[in-house]
Amino acid sequence: MKTLYSFLIFILFTSLPVFASSEYFVEAIDQESDALLKKITTWRQHLHKYPELSNREFKTAKYIEQHLRSLGLDVKTGIAKTGLVAMLKGDKPGPLVALRADMDALPVVEQTGLPFASTEKTTFNGLDVGVMHACGHDAHMAILMGVAEFFTKHKTELAGSIMFIFQPAEEGPPVGEEGGAKLMLKEGIFKENKPDVVFGLHVNPAPDGVIAYREGPTMAAADSWKIIVTGKQAHGSAPWAGVDPIMISSQIVSAFNTIVSRKLDIRNLPAVISVGSVHGGVRSNIIPNEVVMEGTVRTYDPKMREKIITEMTTLAKSTAEMNGGSAEVIIPNGSNYPVTINDPDLTARVLPILKNVVASKEYLVRTDRSTGAEDFSYYAQEVPGFFFFLGVTEQGKDWTKVAGNHSPYFEVSDASLDTGVKAFVHLTSGFLFQEY
Repeated sequence: MKTLYSFLIFILFTSLPVFASSEYFVEAIDQESDALLKKITTWRQHLHKYPELSNREFKTAKYIEQHLRSLGLDVKTGIAKTGLVAMLKGDKPGPLVALRADMDALPVVEQTGLPFASTEKTTFNGLDVGVMHACGHDAHMAILMGVAEFFTKHKTELAGSIMFIFQPAEEGPPVGEEGGAKLMLKEGIFKENKPDVVFGLHVNPAPDGVIAYREGPTMAAADSWKIIVTGKQAHGSAPWAGVDPIMISSQIVSAFNTIVSRKLDIRNLPAVISVGSVHGGVRSNIIPNEVVMEGTVRTYDPKMREKIITEMTTLAKSTAEMNGGSAEVIIPNGSNYPVTINDPDLTARVLPILKNVVASKEYLVRTDRSTGAEDFSYYAQEVPGFFFFLGVTEQGKDWTKVAGNHSPYFEVSDASLDTGVKAFVHLTSGFLFQEY
């Protein structure tokens, strides 16, 4: 009887399906990465050559859609104007992981001289401009296309599901339009299928293969602002006959410098107020009626943000009134992004996985907070999120001297994309199999 019982137990367990672990995917991506990188390089260079601005990513979206449909994925298009979401359901039950890539380019005339450099032209805010992937979104898209191909190939071993998000307008939608992550969520991408976690990355000038991260507040909240100073037009030879909005504006700019330095407790969290443009007047001997100023505020704390906006409004209005003019303060002006927060618990869980992605421990870096902003922050408000940075400076070049993001000379080393793919594969499979 004992022998028969042991035999039945043996048959029962040997007949059960063998479930994969994250190690299966780690080994598979190591074996397939060279062939996959060739495809990703081709996709990235094509996307780089044909960039499109925010909410205008029509050809870009079609290119990605064709690839995702060729994999047999369930693809929804036209989300937030040009966005796409593709779902991959594994053959075994498990959590849902969302991976996000942004699609839009910038109004920049490319100066890299690369053989696949963009020569695209368009109009932006009424101006004739060039178009360039000067922030590396072409790399983000190509990486995620590669990750989608890899996991689709290994679908039968997948325990859980993956949501691939290709998002337009991360750089901000055109004036008067909605867009980006906020609109994708508004249109319900997390309502029907709410992920357990969301992962995202951004390329930047750092050594090829470096992964940088930070727990908690990682990238700043961004608020664009606009102030319209109104005075009274007069002849330049008789300023006393008018109210000079240029003089008022200069006083406002100087006063803004005292907000962070004198009115905020910045011992724990920094803040930035910058004036980006000042426009007023049409000729040298006319004091204009109006000056328009625009700029940005970067913060990491909602209470600090509120205090800055209050102080800016008070200073602008009182300075204008003191000089006989008036000031209209518009904050935020257009799109504004919340703080990008890496969930501390999730960050602690993923770090052991990322240590296995980089070439050595020195290539996994806890970085300083960035005063840049990301609308990935909206996703991370809905579910635990982790956003990291990928170094893409070509080996042999001094990463401290190369052009940064948004420069017409910004370049991405195609070899670095391999690390981006492996990071997403490791993070996703590790979470799906709950092995970190």
